[in-house]
Amino acid sequence: MRYADRRERLRATAAGRGLDAVLVTELLNVRYLTGFTGSNGALLLRTDPSPAHPDLFGTDGRYTTQAGVQVPDVELLVDRGTVAALARAAVRGGAGRIGFESHHVTVDGLHALQSVLEDAAAGGTVPGLVSVRCAVEALRAVKDDDEVDALRRACAVADAALAELAAEGALRPGRTELQVGRELDARMLTMGAEAPSFETIVATGANSAIPHHRPDATELRAGDLLKLDFGATVDGYHSDMTRTVLLGGAGGEPADWQREVYELVAAAQAAGRAALAVGADVVAVDAAARDVIAQAGHAEHFTHGLGHGVGLQIHEAPGIGQQGAGRLTAGMAVTVEPGVYLPGHGGVRIEDTLVVTDDEPELLTLTSKELLVL
Repeated sequence: MRYADRRERLRATAAGRGLDAVLVTELLNVRYLTGFTGSNGALLLRTDPSPAHPDLFGTDGRYTTQAGVQVPDVELLVDRGTVAALARAAVRGGAGRIGFESHHVTVDGLHALQSVLEDAAAGGTVPGLVSVRCAVEALRAVKDDDEVDALRRACAVADAALAELAAEGALRPGRTELQVGRELDARMLTMGAEAPSFETIVATGANSAIPHHRPDATELRAGDLLKLDFGATVDGYHSDMTRTVLLGGAGGEPADWQREVYELVAAAQAAGRAALAVGADVVAVDAAARDVIAQAGHAEHFTHGLGHGVGLQIHEAPGIGQQGAGRLTAGMAVTVEPGVYLPGHGGVRIEDTLVVTDDEPELLTLTSKELLVL
């Protein structure tokens, strides 16, 4: 079972750090390791489990039935004070060093956890708490076959929703950004998405020069660029895609500056995709695309990183940018999304979701990247 395999990978990490157990409290990490999708759950993973002291999945009474279905292979502990109950179980099992997710636990939560351990130790040796930081997120960065399949399906929903919207003439002058965004979200839901991956970005005219513009009552106008950044969530996994189209004006042709910027971003995006390779430094991948834009004199108009990992979260490891760190590994799902934004005029972003492989990266977002004139 994939969840058991994931737990074994975390167990190996814990053993390598000299830990007796790891307390996983971040809900998406709990889902990744167990399959649980409820709102209260935590996992006590032991480095050397035994029949007397096995791994424990903790939740409260609202989720007893759900946990039995979703987490049948981990012993269940039902307690409203889930984290405290798991901590006490770790002490009873003789854990001396317990890993915890310091990036998720608050300062107050850490103090409370320490107090629970002290009380449970009853005057004996209190277990030490050791940060494992983003140990589970590091595992999540490399997707298994089931995860890649979910990403493919999420991307397919987004592709189909945009194609249907364009074919039916929904992207036309006179409609507002809000109307287009809501209709795109509705199409994705109808086609099987659990939810949009994030707040859909619809930005027309000068608004398209704002990288993360929130759609408003601005009307689409003939001759303007229209930027659509959106995605679908399927089985908990997120897709991410941006396409920029032209709302046909006089003669149905883009202005010279619109075509030039579009072709520049398309060339940068192609360079970024080509740089995705096993072992590639994420800063170098960013530079492959950024240099194309800089050489055209638009360095100051590309104001964000080239991309990011995508999976159970819309933004997760690895970060691909000038401040990134690390190298790409086969199985990483990432975006490549350069943009050029000209304040007061308009902007272009082209974004795909891809999976790094030992050969060519697998493209998951299949909508054409030719400049579409509607």
